[in-house]
Amino acid sequence: MTRTSDWLDGYIKAWESKSDEDIRALFTDEAEYWFRPNDPEPVKGIDAIVEAWKQPEPSDPTYSLAVLIENDELGIITGTVDYPGHESYTNLWEVWFAPDGRAARFIEWYMTPRETAD
Repeated sequence: MTRTSDWLDGYIKAWESKSDEDIRALFTDEAEYWFRPNDPEPVKGIDAIVEAWKQPEPSDPTYSLAVLIENDELGIITGTVDYPGHESYTNLWEVWFAPDGRAARFIEWYMTPRETAD
């Protein structure tokens, strides 16, 4: 699971650094970034993706993410992300790879925890 694991390591690095260079290393110039699979349109192109990543986070996240499956074209990453004081998410990410190992399309699937009855 090297390709997807390497990509996930780069994603975490870029997420923490918010560095243009780190973000650009993850996505092709014409990449599509879907924040939700049912969005009317993705964020298109590396410049727009870089700008979207510059938005402030609600708090410093904690996360547990791991590669579930992969092949030459697709990596699936699963895990959780918690923004303390804000929201928690259970995630499934699709990473559709270009031949060079960058993402040509990225799709986030996420759920928030169910409310529990007291």
